[in-house]
This record gives sequence, structure tokens and C-alpha cells, in this order.
Amino acid sequence: MTGTHDNRLVVDALTKSFPQPGRNRPDLPVLGGVSFTAEPGEFVSVIGPSGCGKSTVFAMLAGLDHPDSGSVRVGADTAGHCAYMPQKDLLFPWRTVLDNTVLGLQVQGVPKAQARERARALFPVFGLSGFEDARPAELSGGMRQRAALLRTVVQDRELLLLDEPFGALDALTRTEMQTWLQEVWQRYRWMVLMITHDIREAVYLSDRVVVLSARPATVRHEVRVDLPRPRELSMMTSPEFVALEAELVSVLHEEARRALDEQRRGR
Repeated sequence: MTGTHDNRLVVDALTKSFPQPGRNRPDLPVLGGVSFTAEPGEFVSVIGPSGCGKSTVFAMLAGLDHPDSGSVRVGADTAGHCAYMPQKDLLFPWRTVLDNTVLGLQVQGVPKAQARERARALFPVFGLSGFEDARPAELSGGMRQRAALLRTVVQDRELLLLDEPFGALDALTRTEMQTWLQEVWQRYRWMVLMITHDIREAVYLSDRVVVLSARPATVRHEVRVDLPRPRELSMMTSPEFVALEAELVSVLHEEARRALDEQRRGR
């Protein structure tokens, strides 16, 4: 990534409510004042109970939605100065892998030949050499996710948003992709914000883990992962790793129970 590296992400007191179906029903408060930061080159994971508003925060960072109050910015820029990778790879089946990876650049107005040159240079790094002219159906699940991530990072944005990037993969492929992502991230040091429901994945990949509360969400807890890099898979059984995982599990389960209690009360 060739952008400037003196910018930080600031999420400041985001609130958001959504209308509920039915007459005379009050709006549903989803975000109740979410605030956190991420530094250039930092890998931050966001976890929280299902439905707490994690993807809503990402939509605001990507400029796809707006908060009722609060703000998001990268350096002096407001929302939208990021590249967003959703859980599904969303590769177009009728386009080649190379032509899929240049879509974001073409939307930005980059000429097709230049976009292809920029994307093609990353194919060896992403383990996709020789598949430039293949169709997505010819790729494995892990290769499709690597292609989707290549499409994301080639846009050269300050911030990468990864929304459950490996959630649809089988356990073995997911572990392989986590190891691969760590290696590539250490090479490029992108600023990454990742949503995941896998606490072990969050600890393994991240510098910090931010835990959102049940809705209306606030930042309930934050953990710094001071484990040495590169991280081997064997580290997952170390006392330090297990302690961090247990701390996050405890907080997350507490919030999940609170969310369930509020649902039972009809909130």
C-alpha cells in the first residue's frame, strides 16, 4: 500500500437507530455511542454478540450508511477512505479472476490496462499465479477469498475492512488462510479492521481486540494482544494465548446473556 502512513482511524461516539416494522413501534437503537481507534499498520478485530451492530459500524466506515450522531474518520478524511471485503467473495462468475480483481480500480476510474498491471503484480504474493485467466468456479474456496482480498488491497486505501473474511470456509482452509493472512499482513502492514465471531482467530491475528456490548452497542472491553510475531499455530496452546482467549470468552458470553435477557423482555 502506497498511501501515507501518518493517519489513524477514529470512531467517535457513533449512535444509530433503525425503524421497526409495524405501526407505532419505536425505532430500534443499535449503536449507543461506539468509540475506538486504530493506528496505521495495526490489526484490530471487532467482536460482539450477534446483532450488536458490528456490520453497521463497517457500513459507516465504508460510507454506505450514516450515523445519527458521532463521526468516523481516517486522518482528516471522513468515511469512505477504505476498502471493504464482505464475507462472501462476490466474484462475478462470467469474468476472469484478473478482471474480477480490477473492479474496484475501474470504479475509481483507473484505466483498464493500468488496473490490470497493478493487480497482476500481486498475483504471486496472493498465491494466484497462473490463474489470471481462470473463472471463479475453477478456484478453491481459499483461492476465491485470496482473490477477493487482492481485489480489496489493490485499491490502495488507508484502511482495510474485513467482514468475517473466512467465515464461509471449512476449518482446515480457514486455519490455512489465517496463517497466510498474517504472513501477507506482516509484509505490507496495512491498517486492518476485522469483524469475526471466532475469538481464537481474533487473538491469533490481532494487535488489539475490541469487544462490543449487546445493543445498543458500546465498547464493552478491549484487549491488547502482546504476543510475539510471527505467530505459529502452536502458540494457540500457550498459557498467554489461552488466558487472552478465556478473558474474551468471559466478556462475550456475559454480553450474549444480556442480549438474550433483553430479547426475552421484548426489547
